[in-house]
Amino acid sequence: MNIQELYSIYLQHPSVQTDTRKLKQGDLFFALKGPSFNGNAFAAKAIESGAAYAVIDNAAYAIEGKTLLVDDVLTTLQQLARHHRQQFDIPFLAITGSNGKTTTKELIHAVLSTTFTTYTTEGNLNNHIGVPLTLLKVRKDAGIAVIEMGANHLREIASYCLIAQPTHGLITNCGKAHLEGFGGEEGVRKGKGELYDHLRAHNGTALVMWDYDYLRGMSKGIGNITTYGTKEAGVTGTAVAGEQYLKVGFSSGISGSIQTALVGDYNLPNVLAAVSAGLLFGVKEEKIRQAIEGYTPTNSRSQLLKKGSNSIILDAYNANPSSMKAAITNFAKLDGQNKILALGAMAELGTESLQEHESILQEIGNHPWKEVLLVGGDFLRTSHPYRSFPSSVEAGQWLKEQNVNDSWLLVKGSRSMQMEKLLEYL
Repeated sequence: MNIQELYSIYLQHPSVQTDTRKLKQGDLFFALKGPSFNGNAFAAKAIESGAAYAVIDNAAYAIEGKTLLVDDVLTTLQQLARHHRQQFDIPFLAITGSNGKTTTKELIHAVLSTTFTTYTTEGNLNNHIGVPLTLLKVRKDAGIAVIEMGANHLREIASYCLIAQPTHGLITNCGKAHLEGFGGEEGVRKGKGELYDHLRAHNGTALVMWDYDYLRGMSKGIGNITTYGTKEAGVTGTAVAGEQYLKVGFSSGISGSIQTALVGDYNLPNVLAAVSAGLLFGVKEEKIRQAIEGYTPTNSRSQLLKKGSNSIILDAYNANPSSMKAAITNFAKLDGQNKILALGAMAELGTESLQEHESILQEIGNHPWKEVLLVGGDFLRTSHPYRSFPSSVEAGQWLKEQNVNDSWLLVKGSRSMQMEKLLEYL
């Protein structure tokens, strides 16, 4: 079956699913394979659950009239998404970066949705499966689409650009994330820069954080550049000191200030990016302000929570050396007594992992704390004077025994550490 034929079927059944547990009546089921599962084996179950068709790549699982046989299901899913993308003549804004891409995506989506029918990546569906699934959810009424792209190795962003064909792009930053896959910081910049390469080759537009010299250099040669930052940019703003939540005062782009519900000055570039995107696409200033001020973070990203007499900054969706240091520094600056650090180990750092964890220990030592709890991974392989725990559950149990009250806690770590479990013990 060729893509044109499959696309005709997709137009009749435009809801795509890869998980039989989430199937709805009339869905198209794509039987993806993985290291420990074979989606073809679930084709019959998908049909029984109401799928209109199951797309398979093994004839042994064929069901006459209900399965569509292709050479490779994943490749076909990606080709179908690319074909669907080509039916639109609207802006497609791609966002990547080491830190802040999901928050930036959510803020930009909030701003653009005030004026356009805007489709965007749901949650963190930003990989080789999530990108095509996001594209296939874009409907005819779309005015703009915002696509998040994650990557942990070279040529990954380039492959997503072939599918999504972005007209606009934004790299939040290039930090110490996924060093194992990228082979070091220079590899991170090269990998993330594949988005700029696509824009450069297709007369696209880049939104660039002008404070970062490396992004200035990486973006050279792109014909259309919109800038934001703390100075010398089209949109400029700075964090207002002494605020519990981030408040941004603007000196160009828009007037006045924006009071956010985000914790941490490290969210400043994310807010500036959202303002810049709004202005670029003609959103009125007041709508930009209302959208950002109305945005409430979820999914363990820069959330300020209250549990009893304790205040908790929950930023535990992910962590790398860049974001970890920024979170610690910001937490140290906040007004508040009895500060407790609860940090989970960082993943995917390869041969530099031990060194990067030791660097975090040095940063911790620069500030006074009531307690420091370090959980799992390479924190267990380093020498330090702080409390260590194999898991977040054990750290939480220790916290419960201390009967913690009237304290501030920063809870952060890589996803695999599940640091949010600590909250169950407070």
